Amino acid sequence: MIPATPAATPRPPSSPAGRAHGLAGHARAAGLFLVFALLVSGFLYPLVVTEIAQVINPAGANGSLLKDPNGTIVGSSLIAQNLSAPYLFWERPSLTDYNNTLGAASPPGSTDPALGALLNETLQYMRQYGNFTVNASLPIWWVAPSASSVDPDLTPEAVLVQVPRVAAHTNLSVAFLTDFVNAHIQNPPLPFIGVPYVNVLELDLDLLPLIGK
Repeated sequence: MIPATPAATPRPPSSPAGRAHGLAGHARAAGLFLVFALLVSGFLYPLVVTEIAQVINPAGANGSLLKDPNGTIVGSSLIAQNLSAPYLFWERPSLTDYNNTLGAASPPGSTDPALGALLNETLQYMRQYGNFTVNASLPIWWVAPSASSVDPDLTPEAVLVQVPRVAAHTNLSVAFLTDFVNAHIQNPPLPFIGVPYVNVLELDLDLLPLIGK
């Protein structure tokens, strides 16, 4: 004979106080998780990353700042400046006048009248100070602003074409300046990715002591 199964005792309905207690527990857990997430993502993670960067690359972590021979901070190796003196090497043209707080539109295309205006302005400026590039091709980087308009790098040919002008306004020879520029050429981090370049701001900072500036 199969024993009879005792009937299940019905559970009493939960009281409003019990439901309120459960909601309060969930809210407390959600609040604690939110505080924990803010501490980790807003404080702990940035602190750890900053400390690691200070050990691995302290110069880059602090803004890649550049100093003159007197130790005064004059800028960052990541941001171009308006170096218009005839005895200095000039930077790539800028649509924002080298103001890194302004946004720049896309560089002008081949049919954009702004490209012609920029080309004429560049040629006039170089002619004013004597660019000495008769029968020489003007590198495209002289009339093509970068996407940020504050790119501090130029290709070696865009820097070497300025050597005669710099030599004419300093006590340095063309041969010396050519070797000087070649010594500042930096290769891309990985072969076949990118092109060699010269950081013009760093180049000019190294040039100033040589010309007594």
